[in-house]
Amino acid sequence: MQVNAGKIVVLGTGGTIAGKAGTAGDNIGYVAGQVGVQDLLDAVPGLAQAAQGPLVVEQIAQIDSKNMEFCVWAALARRCSEHLNDDSVRAIVVTHGTDTLEETAWFLHSVLDARKPVVLACAMRPATAIAPDGPQNLLDALAVVNAPGAHGVLAVCAGAVHGARQVQKMHPYRVDAFSSGEGGPLGWIEEGCVRLAQNWSQTQAGWALIALEKIAIDAPWPRVEIVMNYAGASGAMVDALVRDGVQGLVVAATGNGTLHHALQAALERAQQAGLAVRVTTRCPLGQVLSLPGVHAALPLAPGLIPVKARVSLLLELLCA
Repeated sequence: MQVNAGKIVVLGTGGTIAGKAGTAGDNIGYVAGQVGVQDLLDAVPGLAQAAQGPLVVEQIAQIDSKNMEFCVWAALARRCSEHLNDDSVRAIVVTHGTDTLEETAWFLHSVLDARKPVVLACAMRPATAIAPDGPQNLLDALAVVNAPGAHGVLAVCAGAVHGARQVQKMHPYRVDAFSSGEGGPLGWIEEGCVRLAQNWSQTQAGWALIALEKIAIDAPWPRVEIVMNYAGASGAMVDALVRDGVQGLVVAATGNGTLHHALQAALERAQQAGLAVRVTTRCPLGQVLSLPGVHAALPLAPGLIPVKARVSLLLELLCA
């Protein structure tokens, strides 16, 4: 096997992949973020050979990703940016929890000029499971970073490669919990080799580089919340958030961006008061198609699920 002299940097953030349970048969009653990233790598047979070059390991955080915070995003983005700009580094692997992986992937995709691969690896079972999925996902992540032409922010889980824009957690505990929706995954890892279904190119990479510069000087993050449309929705939550000082709102609308009249009225009032409002759909597939006269009042966030639309609005306000 030919060895590439460039380094692969592995950044640990915790998550289920680093989790421990009281018994080996417990796949859901574990505590996430208990095993250090170096120990995780040391426990994977054949990992050094799969890397095809030197590995550098850093522990950025050790958390359950449901508790992801802006400070962790900031630290992770800084280190990713520094390593991407280092000519001796050829790729980055990030170990991450599954609960907010899709948000972190979109955040990194938005703020990094990732001409090299940045691959998020995760697990749905803790490290103490009878058959943990983390080791295979780590091996698969290394196969992806070593694949010809690989670049951009990617996610690997259960043998599939997902792009940052499309990836979404679709199941609370199944091993193959992630999907790329209607477009499907970018490809698959089969016996250590990547088989692409689509090319690596992903649009909009690094559009929020200014936000990364502001993060570097510890600029305050704007407050952006998500509200949802549903039967009998009112504008009370929107009015309360406006009074509480929110700076942006993302709306998980029904269907093709439809809103209860009371909620829409409150959102329009909020927008007139200076708040940034973006509308997307709570439907897991498809995207909102603009209709003149229907979507004229409130801007859309086309093609983004609500949590990713929130990330984009956060960065948009941070860049302003």
